[in-house]
Amino acid sequence: MSLFEVEGLTKAFGGIEAVKQVGFTLRAGELVALIGPNGAGKTTCFNCLNGQLRPDRGRIRLEGRELRRLSPVRAARLGIGRTFQITRTFASLPVVENVQLALLARAHATLHLWTPARRRFRDEALRLLGQVGMADQAGRACAVLAYGDLKRVEVALALAGEPRLLLMDEPTAGMAPRERIDLMALTRDLVRARGLAVLFTEHDMDVVFGHADRVMVMNRGELIAAGAPAEVREDPLVREVYLGGGRAPCGGGA
Repeated sequence: MSLFEVEGLTKAFGGIEAVKQVGFTLRAGELVALIGPNGAGKTTCFNCLNGQLRPDRGRIRLEGRELRRLSPVRAARLGIGRTFQITRTFASLPVVENVQLALLARAHATLHLWTPARRRFRDEALRLLGQVGMADQAGRACAVLAYGDLKRVEVALALAGEPRLLLMDEPTAGMAPRERIDLMALTRDLVRARGLAVLFTEHDMDVVFGHADRVMVMNRGELIAAGAPAEVREDPLVREVYLGGGRAPCGGGA
């Protein structure tokens, strides 16, 4: 049974359709990549899925519930989490307090002073940091962390919202090769342990074809291929418009 369903998703800016009739499903426990050349429409698609942009047409359903007209905050509360290409943390605060703030937001807690808030959800925050391998750095300020560790903290922040679907926008961008492998292995473990569905964009083809259960390819706003990694890698159209006869692309953008 599908956890997440998208049908006929369309978004235009002026007379240009950035996303054209996109449709796909995701199952719990899947790690799925969405790839394509720069300007293919991946980021616009992501922004529609979690409510940052309102689609012009189409349906978006999480566990049967329609999400198309919901705000990002409402979509998050219903189970859609997101990480971004550029990490978003409170740099001066300790790692554990960043996660506590995310947990407070999930609980709709409003406090006038940070001092009492510092004692709330600390054990749960430490547990989440343990899941992403960051418990030993809980007391350090985010400002002094290595970039790969910041990416792990961002995953913990996303998990604080108890998502059913996690959207990851270029999760390994800016990371060293070993860090990329470790982060995707962590993501795979979380998918299995929590029964999440994860949809991620990525320009590193080693990451995509080494870790994704399925791969979807966009070009000029349309899905042009979808399937198992080996099948997509050999698709003639994909090779023509994106893989360049087997040479992995580089660079950013979506």
